[in-house]
Amino acid sequence: MKNTLVKSVCACAVALSTAAVGTTAAYAAEDSDITVVMIVKQSDPWFDDMTLGIEKLKEDLGINVYVQTPVSGDPSQQISIMENLISQKVDAICVVPNDPRALIPTIKKAREAGIKVVTHEAPDIADSVDLDVEAFRNEDFGKLYGDFLGEAMGGSGQYAGFVGGLTMTTHMAWYNAAVEQIKAKYPDMENISAEPYEDKNSLDQAYSRTVEILKAYPKIKGFFDCSVHGSAIAQALKDKKRTDVKVVSLAMPSTSANYLKDGSIYKGLAWRPADAGYATAYAAYLLVKGDGVASGTDLKAPGYEKVEVDNGIAYGYAPLVFTADNISDYNY
Repeated sequence: MKNTLVKSVCACAVALSTAAVGTTAAYAAEDSDITVVMIVKQSDPWFDDMTLGIEKLKEDLGINVYVQTPVSGDPSQQISIMENLISQKVDAICVVPNDPRALIPTIKKAREAGIKVVTHEAPDIADSVDLDVEAFRNEDFGKLYGDFLGEAMGGSGQYAGFVGGLTMTTHMAWYNAAVEQIKAKYPDMENISAEPYEDKNSLDQAYSRTVEILKAYPKIKGFFDCSVHGSAIAQALKDKKRTDVKVVSLAMPSTSANYLKDGSIYKGLAWRPADAGYATAYAAYLLVKGDGVASGTDLKAPGYEKVEVDNGIAYGYAPLVFTADNISDYNY
């Protein structure tokens, strides 16, 4: 990733706020009959912020749009919610899948029932849905992990990477891109594992696995986490007094701010969940209306003003880079 790209990302990040999400014109009266439902992965601050984007869309368009949250990260929970929505004959289902491929049979059933299905964080099943909406190309985002970790580690030493789960395709795409970037740019860095460690989307799991890794690999110098639990890795390092180990992680301000400020996390990566939720549900609305989404379409959220559509995926450009200097500008 070019330095100018990273600088522009950091600069635009400061300008984002919940109030900025959505700038749609007055909606048509008949739009109030449209029902769009967003199914998120789980209940946490990240998806709480995504809910803010959905609520803003409802305010802007006047459609019946809302969020449903599974009781756990088990894909069967999302399938159950989808089955219920199919029986309700909603107009569109948006979903951030825990296991995209596990949802394909239910997605097919929904589409056969005339329901539009739009995903987020599921580019590998774009051929099974009406549209997938992404904040960026996963390869570009993954390279940032590799660049920042290499920078933090001075280009040498052992490192390890985490994902939420091996079935989470976006996490795996970021992980693989990061590893390839490190191989290409930092040949003196050594990945200690043939595949990523799983934190199971759990702070406790991320903490305990980090402690295990520190014991097994006492010379390790860096971690990157494609899940949002790098704060647990940082806490484990603090508890073990390993201030020499660097961390780059997907991050939420609510859980990572203190770690960024004290240097326990070198840099945090993210995109704005509220914006992603707004753009995804707005795309579903356009599909229900028959307007479609093509390259150049404005999905009315920061970073998605002119999406690029390629093989059923609408790419925005909305990465965020959190640092000690800008993390206080965010509160989700």
